[in-house]
Amino acid sequence: MQGGQQLIASYELLLQQSKSMLELARRGDWAALLQEKSCGLVDAESLRQLEARVSLGQQEQLRKVELLEQILALDAEIHTHLLARRDELGRLILNSRRQHELNRTYRPVVGAALVYQAADRFDKGLP
Repeated sequence: MQGGQQLIASYELLLQQSKSMLELARRGDWAALLQEKSCGLVDAESLRQLEARVSLGQQEQLRKVELLEQILALDAEIHTHLLARRDELGRLILNSRRQHELNRTYRPVVGAALVYQAADRFDKGLP
């Protein structure tokens, strides 16, 4: 059952990574979270391959279920933080677009200023 212990250790590592990712999400460290997530995907693939080669005893199966429940709970909370961040970015993008539209609408037009200057001169009889 050496392989079973290795598999459980891999799930425990995945749990620690999930805890780390949740802490990063809580702090709003999105770049580090993405980096950690990338590493986690590589580890998850290794775990999947190990899972295919190893069969677990009853105690190991129970431990695996415990670990998976914890990992899934952490993942759900991470997901909640990511959705909040997505919504925040959406609002920022919308505000930026509105600001851009306002700036474009109300910015002075260079050609219009010349027309006004020329009209002013014409009214005063200046060349």
